[in-house]
Amino acid sequence: MDLKDEIVINAPQAVVYAALNDAEILKDCIPGCEELIKHSDTELEAKVVLKVGPVKARFNGTVTLSPDNPPERFSLTGEGNGGAAGFAKGGAQVELAEHPEGTLLRYDAHADIGGKLAQLGSRLIHGTAKKLAAKFFKNFANRVGANEAA
Repeated sequence: MDLKDEIVINAPQAVVYAALNDAEILKDCIPGCEELIKHSDTELEAKVVLKVGPVKARFNGTVTLSPDNPPERFSLTGEGNGGAAGFAKGGAQVELAEHPEGTLLRYDAHADIGGKLAQLGSRLIHGTAKKLAAKFFKNFANRVGANEAA
């Protein structure tokens, strides 16, 4: 499954990049996130509860950040296990560019899923993933933009 989108965030590029590396901000913005622990500048551990169609599961996962060219570009990879519900793994390329209204954030992500989740059908999975990504970036833009306005 592939996801691509872009969003304008009302904050300077350096502020957006720093927020994308702030575990507290990310925890507040990730839908269903119960816990996000930063083990190092590049290693995060997360516990997230998600409901996809009839399947609700608690995922335990890890995320590795790879700063390719900070603050313009970085990539991330991650994987999560939801027990009987299945697993998810994937990665994303994130680009930040200056924009007249702040910062343009572009992402290109790919995920693979297995287990019960994979049996739900690709349209349901893809639709849910798009909704979750949109919700995260809306939460993120509101949080970072509000912090910058204050």
